[in-house]
Amino acid sequence: MVSATVHVMSSGIRIRFAHQVLILQISVVVLVALVGYGLASWMQRDELRNQYASRALTLARSVAADPVIGDTAATGSDPHGVVEDRAERVRLATGALFVVVTDRNGIRLAHPTRSLIGKRVSTDPSAALSGREVKVIERGTLGLSARGKVPLRDHTGALVGEVSVGFDAEDIDRRVHRTMAVAALVAAAAVALGVVGSVAIGRRLKRQTLGLEPYELAELVQERAAVLHGINEGVLAVDAANRVTACNAEAARLLGVTPDRGEPVADLPVRGRLRSVLDGEEDAHNLFVLAGERVLVVNRREVRHDGRLLGTVITLRDRTDVESLARELDGVRALFDALRAQRHEYANRMHTLSGLLQLGHYEEAAGYIQTLAEVPAAREAPPDDVPDPYLRAFLAAKAAVATEKGVSLEIAETSWVPGRVVDPLDVTTVLGNLVENAIEAARLGSRPARVEVELLGDGTDLHVTVADSGEGVPKELREAVFRDGVSTREPEPGRPRGLGLALARQAARGRGGDVTIADPGPDGAGAVFVASLPEVLQ
Repeated sequence: MVSATVHVMSSGIRIRFAHQVLILQISVVVLVALVGYGLASWMQRDELRNQYASRALTLARSVAADPVIGDTAATGSDPHGVVEDRAERVRLATGALFVVVTDRNGIRLAHPTRSLIGKRVSTDPSAALSGREVKVIERGTLGLSARGKVPLRDHTGALVGEVSVGFDAEDIDRRVHRTMAVAALVAAAAVALGVVGSVAIGRRLKRQTLGLEPYELAELVQERAAVLHGINEGVLAVDAANRVTACNAEAARLLGVTPDRGEPVADLPVRGRLRSVLDGEEDAHNLFVLAGERVLVVNRREVRHDGRLLGTVITLRDRTDVESLARELDGVRALFDALRAQRHEYANRMHTLSGLLQLGHYEEAAGYIQTLAEVPAAREAPPDDVPDPYLRAFLAAKAAVATEKGVSLEIAETSWVPGRVVDPLDVTTVLGNLVENAIEAARLGSRPARVEVELLGDGTDLHVTVADSGEGVPKELREAVFRDGVSTREPEPGRPRGLGLALARQAARGRGGDVTIADPGPDGAGAVFVASLPEVLQ
């Protein structure tokens, strides 16, 4: 059957893998059953022959122990048939094929066939006549039999002949056939059970492989490896039990760990919102999260087949560089907005002065010029105690943006930063996010809307305090507001919320500092955020 299967496969006819496994399993079961049956039959036959031979030997010993038979055989003749009579009675009583008694020359004194009495035995009697006992399977005048041969002695112990007892080998075969008929039924039941088991295994194999053939599985593995390691996105695949089944190099880089296959997702060292996504507690569709010092865009998709959950695929895209460029772009845009606002204000003043002159109101024009000359510097301009050009330009730009939104951005008179900024990126991340959040909170809060920024330099450290006139931070969010994805405002389409404060705190703590809420803003008085940035000044 196996050779037939191989022949069909080699002839170019492709049999489905599940069917091949089924055929091979059934072939193995049948082959094992046949071999087992044959081996059991041979062992049974051999065992029964040995038992019958031992029985014949025992019976021969009992006959040889009869002193009458021994003494009669010693005379070399039995005219009264004493030996024949006694031997025949034993044969009939035990069901033996024959009980033969000979003298010391091998001449029969007793035999079931009377015509053979007085003739020499057909098999070699030398072993018994030399004093040795023999168990053997031999063919004689009565056919094949299991025989036992023992020496015959008279009452003095002298060797006077042999006693040979045999049992018909056909009786042995009949017993073997009866036993093996039962064994055949058992073997047939085992084969039937093996076939049922093979069918069940084939069906389970088909379910486990989703009905795919081995060559299709090999192609899938090759394609998966090419896809996983040929794209720039991180891909993390988990099974229905939330264990890692695949993780490409990009995902390992973004997560900061290379998980082993089969490792529970719960053991991965990730925190925050990304942990909720990996554990399946939160769906993710272009969700912005923090992972260490990186900003990631996460998507989570379940994989199902025939309504059965197979696992989940999580994709990770690195947006850290993009976010950094976006923050720098925000700074440039803020400076541009400030210049545009100043240009707009300057143009308005020039238009007013030009109108007065064209209408001949020279005195009013002179008075207007004098008024402009006496106007104090804008409050949004940083004081002279903050000489760093980067901080001055950044805060001036933010003040202009705040003015356009109807918010007054003021720099506290107590601000004092004698040094110069040496790490503008971290300063922008912390100060920019705090100021932007404060402007937005003040815009949505009570009037007048205002934001106050205080900057204090302490050697190489910079301390920042930002207060706003908004509605404050709700009590239940005072600690959670620093986690990524948590925001006091409603999300807007296409614009991630809940990253600003998380990024600010992460940047500050990365330098050994921190960002905290000094005053959450009770009674609608606004919130006060405090940040410390070590070693950002020189």
